[in-house]
Amino acid sequence: MTNIERLIERLYESKPDKEEYDMKKIINPWKDMEGYNCFGCSPDNEAGVRMEFYEDGDEVVSIWKPRPEYQGWLNTLHGGIQSVLLDEICGWVVFRKLQTGGVTSKMETRFRKSISTNDTHVVLRASLREQKRNIAIIEARLYNSMGELCTEATCTYFTFPKEKAEAEMHFHSCEVEQEEILPLI
Repeated sequence: MTNIERLIERLYESKPDKEEYDMKKIINPWKDMEGYNCFGCSPDNEAGVRMEFYEDGDEVVSIWKPRPEYQGWLNTLHGGIQSVLLDEICGWVVFRKLQTGGVTSKMETRFRKSISTNDTHVVLRASLREQKRNIAIIEARLYNSMGELCTEATCTYFTFPKEKAEAEMHFHSCEVEQEEILPLI
């Protein structure tokens, strides 16, 4: 089995009903904006985690490589960084699935298993659980490279009307690339 085949298998261990691969890369709507330096998703923030996102049906997915500078205890990914990753992917559920912006108003995180900073990658998955007016509840899961659930979070987001998201966050829309892709680590 090739590395790519193993990656696909790991990505779908949490979704056994998934029969084919149809992930599309989400286009970062701020990537060319001057002054954009998000710790979570800016590709140019040297200190940041530089996440990229993919749409997989109802879910937003991210594949991320832990780095030694993000450790808490020896070779262990810091819980705060794990929380950043989970919060960020939840925000991208708001951008892509609700086509607006918002802010985190509450986050509940459960750490189940430590993650090694020597791990080849982690996989995050998030989806909208519920929406009532301007409140969105999003569930996110973080898996190690072996496909084991390590951390999970439920984020409550206060979402903005589209006009406010455009005026204050420079958010116009969040689209995907048209081609189906395989994210490489």
